[in-house]
Amino acid sequence: MAGEELASYIDHTQLKPDATAEGIAQLCDEARSYGFAAVCVPPCYVTLAKERLGVGTTVKVATVVGFPLGYQHSKVKFLETHQAIADGAVEIDVVMNVSAFKSGKLGEVERELGDLAKFCHLKEAILKVIIETALLSEEEIVKACELCVAAGADYVKTSTGFAAKGATVENIALMRRVLPNHVKIKASGGIRTFADAEALIKAGADRLGCSASIKIVTHEQTT
Repeated sequence: MAGEELASYIDHTQLKPDATAEGIAQLCDEARSYGFAAVCVPPCYVTLAKERLGVGTTVKVATVVGFPLGYQHSKVKFLETHQAIADGAVEIDVVMNVSAFKSGKLGEVERELGDLAKFCHLKEAILKVIIETALLSEEEIVKACELCVAAGADYVKTSTGFAAKGATVENIALMRRVLPNHVKIKASGGIRTFADAEALIKAGADRLGCSASIKIVTHEQTT
C-alpha cells in the first residue's frame, strides 16, 4: 500500500487538552495537503476547522461527543451532537457509556446510541461509536458491537486514545467477524508506524484515527 492510499484511511487527529487554534489550523492544512479522510478536532474548534478547510476539499470535519469517558447524561450528548453538526461537523465520534454498559443497562445504552444515530442521519452526518476496547473483555466487545449495530451506528471505533491501550489487530479482527459488512470499523489509539496502520487495515479497519499521521504515511520512525 502506498502512502497516498493509506492517507485516505486516516482521520488526522488532535484531541489533546492543550490543543491550540493555531495547531488546529495547521492540522487542517496538513490534512488537505496529504489527502487525509478527515480531521478530528475538539468540539470548540469545529467551526475553525470547517472554515480553514474551506470549499473544494474532500477532507471531512469530525469531532467527539461525550469525550473521553462517555458517562455524560444522554441529553448532554444529544446537545453536543446538535451543536457540533450545526457548527459544521459531518462525522460524530461518540463515546459509549461504558459505565452503564458494564452495569448491565444495555437497553439504556442502545437507546442513547439509537437516538444519536437517528439524529446524525437526519442531518446527513455519520455516527462512530467508541466502545473503548481496553476496558472490555472479548465477550463485552462482541456485545458492544451488537448494540452498535442495533442502534444504527455507521462505525464502531476501538478507542479514545486516553485509556491504557488503543487499537490491536486482535480486537479489530474480532470486531470484523462480529459486525455486518455495512458497519465499518475505526481503529484508533497507539498507531505510530506505517506497519501498524497497514496491519490494522488488513485486519479489517476501514478508518484510522492518528495523531502521527504524517510520520506514518511518510514512513518516518516515531517514538
